[in-house]
Amino acid sequence: MPRTIWSGAISFGLVTVPIHVVSATEDHSVRFHQVHLDDMARVRVRKYCELEDREVTQGEIGKGYELSKDTVIPVLDEELQQMPLPTAKAIELVAFMPAESIDPIRVGDGYYLQPDGKVAAKPYKLLAQALERSSKVAVAKYAWSGRERLGLLRVRDDVIVLHAMRWDDEIRDPSELAPDAVELTDEEIAEAEQLIDRLTRDDLEGPEFTDQYTEAVEQLIEAKREHKEPPKAAEEPPAPGKVVDLMAALQESVAKARTARGEDATVHDMPKKTAAKKTAKKQPAKKTAAKKTAKARKSSA
Repeated sequence: MPRTIWSGAISFGLVTVPIHVVSATEDHSVRFHQVHLDDMARVRVRKYCELEDREVTQGEIGKGYELSKDTVIPVLDEELQQMPLPTAKAIELVAFMPAESIDPIRVGDGYYLQPDGKVAAKPYKLLAQALERSSKVAVAKYAWSGRERLGLLRVRDDVIVLHAMRWDDEIRDPSELAPDAVELTDEEIAEAEQLIDRLTRDDLEGPEFTDQYTEAVEQLIEAKREHKEPPKAAEEPPAPGKVVDLMAALQESVAKARTARGEDATVHDMPKKTAAKKTAKKQPAKKTAAKKTAKARKSSA
């Protein structure tokens, strides 16, 4: 069972749900130490006091706000915890909204909220089922690690999940990164849509969704431990370059996606929409000519 990161409550109107917060994710990355390559001894970071020029213990270290170069205001953890904020000891729900209305760039790490004891079971279940039936998520405020944060609550397999969210002013404006104005044909867009359709799936299961980098690092470490030659890459990845024919690249990509799914990989040319448009414009003219011929026949009769 993962350890408790934070204990408090969910404040839902006049309803209070005591909860424990535990991490919803695990990090399986291979960890490295910094070492001195000559003798492989550990290289460690030691904490020194600049004024006394000596190493200090963790118990001697606290927080300080630099008001000026010569003035630092000490701030104790106890003082931060006792600030008059409703979010200091509770996750306060402030709004509900459809999940699709929240930009994913604002959503961060996820945490499971575990009900704290039998007394919390009923209000916990009430909130979870209400969220599911309404098809909405809750937006919350809470205070962790010396700052007030914005959060999102949703339900996953009957468990409430809290996602950290970024404030508006934490999101950078991407407008200056937008590409220059270019022209795309309908055929290019249609081919790209076909590629998206071929690569669309309902889950993230399969070998292509495994952490191949971590596996490769583990194989490298095992080979070096056994004094063997480390595994080599099968082939060099193609060097990034300028795409000369965008349509050809799209069609080739669609063909590869079809092959991967066991479908016919034959590349078919896209029908030319411009020719179809010209034909459609000529049809009304034929109908007008036919009407004039019919009127002429009636008048001669």
